[in-house]
Amino acid sequence: MMNMIHPAGWPTPKGYANGVMVEGKRLYTGGQIGWTPDQVFEHKDFVGQFEQTLRNIADIVTAAGGKVTDIVRLTWFITDKREYLAKQKEVGQAYRAVMGSHYPAMSVIVVAGLIEDEALVEIEATAEIGASGEDA
Repeated sequence: MMNMIHPAGWPTPKGYANGVMVEGKRLYTGGQIGWTPDQVFEHKDFVGQFEQTLRNIADIVTAAGGKVTDIVRLTWFITDKREYLAKQKEVGQAYRAVMGSHYPAMSVIVVAGLIEDEALVEIEATAEIGASGEDA
């Protein structure tokens, strides 16, 4: 059985789902980018968009009844390898601001571009809701 996950207050997606819950605990997010829930890019830089992207993922996981420690996989798509490598310290700080010290399996893939022209990063997540054993 599948259940579509949609954080409260977010605009209704058109042609995609923000999250899909399978078997009542496995959550797959759609690719999230660095805009706010109102679809506004408040940050034009990689680190700012990266942190917002993680916050969007955390919102979806929370809407499904989970927490970031339930995330088991992140797949990143980035448009600028050089900027990513040059900003490792800042990327780490932004990551920990949202994810704490939780480090799931991750891949980073460099792409030529993303559908939204302003987007510098897109991340997909997979979570096993309740798997971390931590209280929500």
